[in-house]
Amino acid sequence: MTQPDAGNGAPPTDPAGRALDDLVAAIDRSVEELQRARARALSLRDQRRSGRAWLDIVSGEERPLVVERISTVLSTLAKAGHTWRREQASALQAEQVSINRIAALFGVTRQRISALLKE
Repeated sequence: MTQPDAGNGAPPTDPAGRALDDLVAAIDRSVEELQRARARALSLRDQRRSGRAWLDIVSGEERPLVVERISTVLSTLAKAGHTWRREQASALQAEQVSINRIAALFGVTRQRISALLKE
């Protein structure tokens, strides 16, 4: 069974709680990064609409490129999401929830949950 939060804002002591905290932090960073990518994309769109050639636009774009920002966000979210899912499945198993039930809750196969729990 997981240990409850002391109610004082302290981070949870269980691995699933920590993974969830990490996921929230990754989402927050991703939102900020996507806002920067959106602003850059709007600038690129404005430049194109004003008649600039693609070569000039792309040649002048600062790094990280819009696609680089997006790729970083996707990678970060995939890693944090996977860790959260694994720890959540482990926490459910520790609460005596069957692998079949966890699979149904997650919308995946029993085999996928088994593999996840073996990681």
